[in-house]
Amino acid sequence: MTKSRLEAFSDGVIAIIITVMVLGLAVPHGAGAGVLRPLLPAFLSYALSFLLLGIYWNNHHHLFHAIQHVDGRGMWANLHLLFWLSLVPFVTGWMGENRFAPLPVAVYGGVLLLAAIAYFILTRALLALHGRDSLLARAVGRDFKGKISVVLYAVAIPAAFVRAWLALALYVLVAVLWLVPDPRIERTLRR
Repeated sequence: MTKSRLEAFSDGVIAIIITVMVLGLAVPHGAGAGVLRPLLPAFLSYALSFLLLGIYWNNHHHLFHAIQHVDGRGMWANLHLLFWLSLVPFVTGWMGENRFAPLPVAVYGGVLLLAAIAYFILTRALLALHGRDSLLARAVGRDFKGKISVVLYAVAIPAAFVRAWLALALYVLVAVLWLVPDPRIERTLRR
């Protein structure tokens, strides 16, 4: 199968996920600045999730630029990733609506952890198809960011029950790690 069809499908799903998420934001009743204060947790949850989804979209785009084609294993691995990403609007809304209570913050981290694992599985499936000497293998390298992200999410989940702000700080740290675009794939593609 050509990769372009899978890319287009994934782009559409991620766009829908973001749309569903923004539709979950409540419209304030009133015109004063004070009506926005109670909505701040929901907005901050949305902003973090939007950033994380944007990071996944960006990295997914780069990942698929480094491959030639996909097989059934890659298609299922991609659907697995999209499944976990599709839960982001639910956990985002739950976390924001409950003002960063421990359980919603931990479940949010669980979804992020499973999405990170799914992305790792997708990468491995594509590496298996294209080989260890492929452009993708050179571009991905040791995948330090991917591995450390999984560890940070795994630490953040139980931390949410001790201090929810600590878990949130770890989620933000992962986003910051990925916010700076990873130049490996672009650099490898230019060569």
